[in-house]
Amino acid sequence: MNYQYYTTNNNGQDDYGLKYINNQGYGLICKDYKLEFPPQHQDTQPGMEYLMTPRPIFNNPYYRGSGKLMNKVAIITGGDSGIGRAVAVGFVKEGASVVIAYYNEHEDAKETKEFIERLGGTCILLAGDIKDTSFCDKIVDETIEKFGRIDILVNNSGVQYQQKSLLDITDEQFDLTMKTNIYSMFYLTKRALKHMLPGSSIINVTSITTFKGEPELIDYVTSKGAIVGFTRSLATNLAGKNIRVNAVSPRSILDTITASMLGSRKNTYTWFRCTNGKSRSSLRNSTIVYIFGKSRFIICYRSSNAY
Repeated sequence: MNYQYYTTNNNGQDDYGLKYINNQGYGLICKDYKLEFPPQHQDTQPGMEYLMTPRPIFNNPYYRGSGKLMNKVAIITGGDSGIGRAVAVGFVKEGASVVIAYYNEHEDAKETKEFIERLGGTCILLAGDIKDTSFCDKIVDETIEKFGRIDILVNNSGVQYQQKSLLDITDEQFDLTMKTNIYSMFYLTKRALKHMLPGSSIINVTSITTFKGEPELIDYVTSKGAIVGFTRSLATNLAGKNIRVNAVSPRSILDTITASMLGSRKNTYTWFRCTNGKSRSSLRNSTIVYIFGKSRFIICYRSSNAY
């Protein structure tokens, strides 16, 4: 492993790039490595994960479940690929059954379902447009018909379209982004909530861009900021019913959204060698499993510490 240990007196001097300092004053210094992936672009939004090179890592083979979600039922929007796929796999490892709602990425959804079933889990696939209230009705109705309960709702699906200027964002694009990213969350949460009992959990996926801005994703960041407000308000509204509402705010990862957005330029990511970290969605599933399984008091959780 390419790292070195240094000592520090913690007196405010230069930290020498230390990423971690223990109680004895020893720190771990890490070296950052940049890797370039092959140029690639997909003209559809959302993109297709099975066409990506390299394929995003969604499963941590060393993760072993401990029954945190045994016999629970989770609805995951956008669960066919990316963060949603990683969350679905993590939930199944913890004993949950999952209902995956997706748009039209049928090959990705099929792969996810097959992987989950190889783990011994149960997965239902529902294809449709999350902006359509009738599809939201279908998701909830079929979940109740199959399992009789909804314990977890993960609002993960979303789109983003890169534009150089506010003047380049058409009214139609703004409307599409807002309806996909926040309207659908309102629609589905409202319908699922009728079936959620005390102890249930709603987890919304926002973005680190909400807190720092992104000049070429103005409408996307606007929608993600709305998700933070929705999460905070709904969390306080439902606290008395013992239904928890949280948000995670990921940084950029290699997924179908970035494949559709980045164009033909090379995709460069920083890998932190000291933790053997990679640009992978599997880093997110542990956070979301933790939020359901352990967190009882968090209103908004920012998961933004690793690519």
